[in-house]
Amino acid sequence: MLYALLGDLHSNIEDTKAVLTHIQQTAKEAKIIGLGDLYECTISKKKAQTMSGLSLQRAAIVESKFEELLTFPSIRGNQEERITQVTGIERFRALPETMEIDGATLMHGHQFKWSVSWQPTFPSFQKPLFFFGHSHESGLYHQQKKLPIRIRYGQPIVLQNKQYGVNVGSVVDHREWCLYDSEKRTVTFMCVPSVDEGTVSYT
Repeated sequence: MLYALLGDLHSNIEDTKAVLTHIQQTAKEAKIIGLGDLYECTISKKKAQTMSGLSLQRAAIVESKFEELLTFPSIRGNQEERITQVTGIERFRALPETMEIDGATLMHGHQFKWSVSWQPTFPSFQKPLFFFGHSHESGLYHQQKKLPIRIRYGQPIVLQNKQYGVNVGSVVDHREWCLYDSEKRTVTFMCVPSVDEGTVSYT
């Protein structure tokens, strides 16, 4: 089965529209799943420790044009959890923390331990693959280390019979997503091409 995995939208309408359009153009058959941080919380992590009872409009960037784009299932990220913390509303509690798909576990990634250089330490997983986001930096990991490979957008990577972690990158700013083929056991890092003076480039 084909899965289009995207995360870290942070309420950005234009970047989200661009990625969803790209998915329709390149992987129309894929099932789209969000990896959390759909919304942008406007309350900092530090201030959130002492705030409660805020309205959703004060705690997050929520626009109807953005929410109309959210037609796919998603897990929750740290932004949704912080919005819940400071507002007390229940709508984001319904989003699962993790999700299981064919041969893979999905989670946002804020549950990991991260170094100051944004290198994660992964917990143990039962499935051979786990997809995540959070750091806004796409990459392929094996045995707690990021593999020193050059990501070539649109080119499938055939995975060996090992356990891997896959950071799908971010929709916001980078317009990245990841295509996962569970039958062929391939991952393809994807990025919306930008058109600059008549030439197509990937940012």
